Amino acid sequence: MSRLRIGIVGCGSVTQIVHLPTLNQLNDLFEVTALCDVSHNVLAGVGDDWRVATRVTNFQDLLALDCIDAVLIANPDVYHAEVTIAALRAGLHVLVEKPMCVNLAENDAIIAAQKEAGKIVQVGTMRRYAPAFMEACRLVQDMDEIRLAKVHDLIGRNSLVIEPTSRVVPGDDIPAAVSEATRERGVEGIRAAIGDAPDALSTAYRMMLGLSTHDLSAMREMLGMPQRVLHAAQRCGGRFQTAAFDYGNYICQFSTGVDNIPRFDTYLQVYGDNKVVRVDYDTPFVRNLPIRLTVAETTDGMNNRQTVTHPGWGDAFTEEWRAFHHNVTSGAQAKSNPQDFRNDLLLFRDMIQLMSGETAATD
Repeated sequence: MSRLRIGIVGCGSVTQIVHLPTLNQLNDLFEVTALCDVSHNVLAGVGDDWRVATRVTNFQDLLALDCIDAVLIANPDVYHAEVTIAALRAGLHVLVEKPMCVNLAENDAIIAAQKEAGKIVQVGTMRRYAPAFMEACRLVQDMDEIRLAKVHDLIGRNSLVIEPTSRVVPGDDIPAAVSEATRERGVEGIRAAIGDAPDALSTAYRMMLGLSTHDLSAMREMLGMPQRVLHAAQRCGGRFQTAAFDYGNYICQFSTGVDNIPRFDTYLQVYGDNKVVRVDYDTPFVRNLPIRLTVAETTDGMNNRQTVTHPGWGDAFTEEWRAFHHNVTSGAQAKSNPQDFRNDLLLFRDMIQLMSGETAATD
């Protein structure tokens, strides 16, 4: 199994722009042997572009094939839990795009299915695999004391970057009934997570699932699980959010939002008395952009030394896939595993509860 055969469920923009080029780059480790998508247009276009002959429109048909060892799950997130559990029952390893699932019940079902199957499930929070981030974690762990931390993620809509830089085969032939069923399933999944909530809180929760899981899972790896959520608020219909996480001796401030400016303003920053460690990310939809580590420090209380490093050309997705190959072939547990993802859902739940009280107070 030195070269893993990969079946892909969901061939939309992230698969086309990032995953397929990455798997092709790592063709000594992976071979894409089958594709699945509900769009015939996407299936034909992507299959022809990447010369993948086996193409199906039903994920169950893909999971039944004998030409795959593992599956990438990159279809709409409301189906991630169903496909992940089915893949595990079919005896396949799984790399599932974030969010792994929508609510705690789905998460616990995946944990149970993985335990029974004994296979690898790796959640696609790729930022945690970037060399700059991993070195930052090492530096933070060696700091004597932390005084303050910040996690910030303010980005423009993905389409603002994708449209001028990439060619994406559109799924414009998907029947309206299929799209409506996906929407309804999403509503049901979020209702199971946060109850009958106002639209702004539902939007805020979708933002957490789609974007904040990157930030908070990285925060947890770097700093650990916070003791509690001190503050959480949403504005602009849930599209902009702030929170404060209590780490005992210090607070981690969190802010996020999506606007119409084509840029990626995303970082983690940790402050000590004598050292500041910061990781800056750029958009993942342009491959191999630098992820930089900045360290500002003093050794004598007088001089300020700042170093900015870019630990090698490469992409966080590439490192994520390398880690997946290692985990599958060695049997090592992925650090971004289902139990780990559950902690994100717990933080989201606590944030929504605080937002709910804050929203009620301002109505």
